[in-house]
Amino acid sequence: MAKSLIGLVSSDKRDKTITVSIVSRETHPLYRKQYTKTRKYTAHDEKNEAHVGDKVEIVECRPFSKTVCYNLVKVLEKSHGTIALKEDVNEVEMPEKVGADEIAANTSASEETKE
Repeated sequence: MAKSLIGLVSSDKRDKTITVSIVSRETHPLYRKQYTKTRKYTAHDEKNEAHVGDKVEIVECRPFSKTVCYNLVKVLEKSHGTIALKEDVNEVEMPEKVGADEIAANTSASEETKE
């Protein structure tokens, strides 16, 4: 029986190849502390149908290349899109730097008004 895994697509930049991240919770045998472990698998995607964020099922198969030993079975759930941060079109104008002479003049003027 071939090994079947379910995970999220973390990269789809290569042609006909996706990278699937599988996150699992494990317990340390001695300290009984739980921790997360992320494993990455490269899988063959013949039709380029999976995209970043999709939940997919992959199955073990013959090697397609040096690193690709899994095949995409189906896309279980499509991603709901990504959030892209927009850059502000108008740059914020910074106030001009104030020189030491101007600071001294302002402080002496304010001291005169206080007296």
